[in-house]
Amino acid sequence: MTVFLHKKRKKRLEAGHPWVFRSEIERIEGEPPAGALVPVHTHAGQYLATGYYNPASQITVRIVSREPLEEMTHDFFVQRLRRCLAHRERFVPGARSYRLVYGEADFLPGLIVDRFEDILVVQLLTLGMDRVRERIVSALVEVVRPAGIYERSDASVRELEGLKPRTGLLYGECPQTVTIMENGLQLEVDIVEGQKTGYFFDQRENRASLEPLMKGWGRRSGIEVRELTADDGSVRRVPVNANGKEVTFPYWDGATVLECFAHTGSFMLHACKYGAKKVTCLDISEHAIATARRNAEANGFADRVEFVVADAFDYLREQVKGLELRRERGQADRRKVDTSQPLGAGGRTWDVVILDPPAFAKSRSAVQGACRGYKDINLHGMKLVNEGGYLVTASCSYHMKPDLFLETIHAAAVDAGKVLRLVEFRAAGKDHPRVLGVSEGDYLKFAIFEVTSR
Repeated sequence: MTVFLHKKRKKRLEAGHPWVFRSEIERIEGEPPAGALVPVHTHAGQYLATGYYNPASQITVRIVSREPLEEMTHDFFVQRLRRCLAHRERFVPGARSYRLVYGEADFLPGLIVDRFEDILVVQLLTLGMDRVRERIVSALVEVVRPAGIYERSDASVRELEGLKPRTGLLYGECPQTVTIMENGLQLEVDIVEGQKTGYFFDQRENRASLEPLMKGWGRRSGIEVRELTADDGSVRRVPVNANGKEVTFPYWDGATVLECFAHTGSFMLHACKYGAKKVTCLDISEHAIATARRNAEANGFADRVEFVVADAFDYLREQVKGLELRRERGQADRRKVDTSQPLGAGGRTWDVVILDPPAFAKSRSAVQGACRGYKDINLHGMKLVNEGGYLVTASCSYHMKPDLFLETIHAAAVDAGKVLRLVEFRAAGKDHPRVLGVSEGDYLKFAIFEVTSR
């Protein structure tokens, strides 16, 4: 059983890409069963690689080895998993929660494994991996020695492989919620009902990059640090307000922050850790906000966070509309203004606005609509940033390329009358490595912009 490729195909496989599309195959010798390993040859018969075969998928062969391989055995997975573990121990030292296996980037296409302390959550996204489920589990038990392994193979991409969703316990015992540590913060993760595997590790380093944005805002409120001399002659450096009174609130120098699409509030927690004065944590899901609330309480931040269950698009528009109405009312002494319309609750602004939406473009055909969505939320988001504040924005849509993402945000800035200064542009974290030549792994865009008026 051998797969032969067309002579005039683009030589992606030789450049390191792990996929063979149906359109690249010239002929198949023999009748390989679905899910079986097959060698892949050039049209002239030169061996290139070995991968598992699925005639029902447009990605007909997914490469697992650049050397001849008869079977993905228990020992094969043990060897690969040890390499995965070594990478995480080197680049995420001390952590016990991270993405352990990242599919193609760890040379195990179709397999995702997230580690939550001593619990593993597995996604088997392809037929080739689905058929060796027991070997994957036994290898994970040998290499990681977890207390339990839970399967969350409920992603829609399984349908493209001819597979039905599947979830449930695979090994040991797994509680529904697991408490993990990230950057010194305690987080509750729902591995059963949470999105995907329950948590998004790809933003770990990006969340930590909020630190320099969270302090240095006290002066805007008229607060300065001065030396005060006590009756006994001792001198203290303390914050005082414009009236000369000492400010006792410990977070007087912190930013006001809006986090949209908060999920479990991971950006909110980091903002509070780094000194934010007040955080508005917003998500459309009551379940997500309930988890975010518990996370805030567990870390001692509940008194600095307000929780909002709402659609982010509607909430941003409401605030912008209120802001514009208030500005119009402020011109009543210079021109005629309609004051019959009530001001309402909108019109708030923040020092830092964080936008971390779900993927808007899940296919190439959805890119145009996604651009409209990204432009809309970023346009309204930056309008709510206080002068000289920061817009933190992200996209996890693979089809939204980095240049297009930045162009879309720039277009929003032009329409909003804002000038954006790019401070930082980042991708996924170190437990989400990327193989050069495999552009599909380059999905996450994360940017920090300073926002000023034009």
